[in-house]
Amino acid sequence: MSRNNERSEGPASGAAEQLALIRESVRTAKVPRAKPRTWRGAALAKELPVARVLVNKGALHLDQYFDYAVPEELDADAQPGVRVRVRFGAGARHVRGGRREGGGLVDGFLVERLAESDYTGALAALAYVVSPEPVLGPELLALCRAVADRYAGSLADVLQLAVPPRNGRAESRPSPEPLPPPPAPPTGSWARYAQGPAFLRALAEGGAPRAVWTALPGPHWPEEIARAMAATLSSGRGALVVVPDGRTAGRVDAALTELLGPGHHALLTADSGPEKRYREWLAVRRGSVRAVVGTRAAMFAPVADLGLVAVWDDGDSSHSDDNAPFPHVREVLELRAAHGRCAFLLGGTSCTVEAAQLVESGWALPLRADREQVRIAAPLVRTVGDGELARDGAARTARLPSLAWQTARDGLRSGPVLVQVPRRGYAPGLACERCREPARCRHCAGPLQAPDQQGLDCAWCGRAETAWACAACGNHRLRARIVGARRTAEELGRAFPAVPVRTSGRDHILDSVPDAPALVVSTPGAEPVAEGGYAAALLLDGWAMVGRPDLRAGEEALRRWTAAASLVKGQQEGGTVVIVAEPTLRPVQALVRWDPVGHARRELAERAELGFPPVSRMASVTGSAQAVAGFLAAAELPSGTEVLGPVPVPGAGPGRPRRAFEAPPGESWERALLRVPPGSGAALAAALKTAQAARMSRGSGEQVRIRVDPPDIG
Repeated sequence: MSRNNERSEGPASGAAEQLALIRESVRTAKVPRAKPRTWRGAALAKELPVARVLVNKGALHLDQYFDYAVPEELDADAQPGVRVRVRFGAGARHVRGGRREGGGLVDGFLVERLAESDYTGALAALAYVVSPEPVLGPELLALCRAVADRYAGSLADVLQLAVPPRNGRAESRPSPEPLPPPPAPPTGSWARYAQGPAFLRALAEGGAPRAVWTALPGPHWPEEIARAMAATLSSGRGALVVVPDGRTAGRVDAALTELLGPGHHALLTADSGPEKRYREWLAVRRGSVRAVVGTRAAMFAPVADLGLVAVWDDGDSSHSDDNAPFPHVREVLELRAAHGRCAFLLGGTSCTVEAAQLVESGWALPLRADREQVRIAAPLVRTVGDGELARDGAARTARLPSLAWQTARDGLRSGPVLVQVPRRGYAPGLACERCREPARCRHCAGPLQAPDQQGLDCAWCGRAETAWACAACGNHRLRARIVGARRTAEELGRAFPAVPVRTSGRDHILDSVPDAPALVVSTPGAEPVAEGGYAAALLLDGWAMVGRPDLRAGEEALRRWTAAASLVKGQQEGGTVVIVAEPTLRPVQALVRWDPVGHARRELAERAELGFPPVSRMASVTGSAQAVAGFLAAAELPSGTEVLGPVPVPGAGPGRPRRAFEAPPGESWERALLRVPPGSGAALAAALKTAQAARMSRGSGEQVRIRVDPPDIG
């Protein structure tokens, strides 16, 4: 065959092949293929052709499951627990080819597969399966439903908190093989607690003890948490620990790694980034890892065969979620312990009123050391009250009273000294020197300030004040109500010119400081850990923390003080704490005696007498005056509900971001508190949820904001 013949036959042959391909394409086009819009005409799955789906619509009146048809092509991937996309919002009249059509694409979770639906009309089809990875198991679904019911929220909103966003690259990688259970750890520093060894032994033997743990001051508590987790793992079960922030999680993570080595646990914090965090979460979900250390979102971690749930420092505001329905870590872990019949550990150097109530009710047992161990571990606490300040000429002109200055000088000879101030920033707030009434503008009642340390002006309207006098007592002298960390650091630098001064606050938080002489000025909650412990600590402006107009002011002040004082060396090593506050105040006395449990029990008794939480259950309803009044009139509240208010809600102050439940700029909001006696909390939540759902379904104008068990009630 010549080349010319080859060239002449080539095009004819290629055309025939192309025609054959076109005919085949036409024939196959008649076969129903993937049509994510409707799947019109496509065959359904032969078995269990109905999918029950939770659509991601947080509206309360849509807090239910919806049935969808399962196309045959999605049968293999459409398994319970996977993420799906569905059409939602089409009317019943939009039916073509036996399928409901229309509506927008929304995300959802496939909850279960059914043989038939109890809905008599035409079903829309699943659009597609986002991923065949099952991320929502039955236990997690039941927990999220219980949380939604307790907080008068929707299941979809809770799942937004419980299941992290998908990351395809992390999902495509296999998780490691699970490691065998480790041996039971030795008792270690748990021997300092009377019931410590028995608690670890119960965990290792598969028991489910519940304890409220008042940890001794010092650096040992991360190791003690790690030993409790290791004891649980040795029984073949899983463990979950939730801490307030990433710094604390890092300490527990390091202790657990040192005790067991890598590969036994996952670290779930926001600092990890979305891909790494989702990869760690998947390892937990797939059973590759049975121990989790994490921050707030980790309270929903799907740990297999859960044997222990623990929360550290439950009084920290970080444990209360800022997104609806605003669950609290402590309450969620209590639900997990009750439903999963696993052990429960609530720990901290202080003790909240809620923790005291768990012990008082018998739901949990106390786990604390005797007084001899407390005296060994705690530092010496000394007070500087108003009487000493009045007689101390140096305290009126300098930042530090004489006792605090002397303690700092002595402590700097052997190591770092911690200085805790209750606020950050430079410009101080001003108050009357005699009665401490806040200094306010005569025109708009805004706070007065002295930005140039000379003249006074208003922080709200800017008007100058030339002849201020206290409205309460007539005094003309002012004092710095709260001095921020930056100004305190400058004044201490002048008082101790040869000593380095470091600051730790909201903008820049230090994790640790070396064991060398230095002044460390920190706001509450940002105190860095000192290697070997601080030689001394100064707790300044204690009256400002105790005097806040809040139900939890005393409890919160004591928690902040004990957290800082716990970083100081024990009394036998020379550790000293000086607190500038009136020594007769109850929280100050509790700090001096190092008795946070006694303080919490007294607070609980007073709240029981007055009917305050946590003895009673409470919810807040916030919104415009008209919306709040309309909601309260329509809600069928349980008998015995007491309505407090409504009262005006303060708006966001100038120069700072708006916080949750503050009125937007230019709007006037009101808040009503609903209080019910013990045992009626579930009925109150159900009534609020029903009323809100009815209001949303009717489109009754502006909605109100509901929060069950609000952390701040004034």
